[in-house]
Amino acid sequence: MAELNSIAVFQAVKKRLNWLGQRQEVLSQNIANADTPKYRANDLKPYNFKELLRREGGQLNMVATGSNHLTGRQKRIRDYASEQGKPFETAPAGNNVVLEEQMAKVGETGASYQMTTGLYKKHLNMIKIALGRSQ
Repeated sequence: MAELNSIAVFQAVKKRLNWLGQRQEVLSQNIANADTPKYRANDLKPYNFKELLRREGGQLNMVATGSNHLTGRQKRIRDYASEQGKPFETAPAGNNVVLEEQMAKVGETGASYQMTTGLYKKHLNMIKIALGRSQ
């Protein structure tokens, strides 16, 4: 199953899951700092699949199958960067974390994570069926 990483669908799912994991981390930092004076809430730039494909310009990560092979430039989750959100309210201490807003984003991210893992499982099952190894 190590060869699944070479299939474009699984690469896209992996990138999406990486983005979702990174977003949960950023949102949890926002929630943890809800009472920190002058703390500014952060969020990742939205995951835009079409823009991601355009930015990569058809470049793929190279696979090194031998010790003398070059690995090329690896893509990282930090390529998504982060941005400061536009909060609805700011506390007198300068903190702009709105817990309700952050919790809604956490719920949205969790639902997206469940949907993405569901897609991953469905694609895995399709490959198993094609190979004659259904469940």
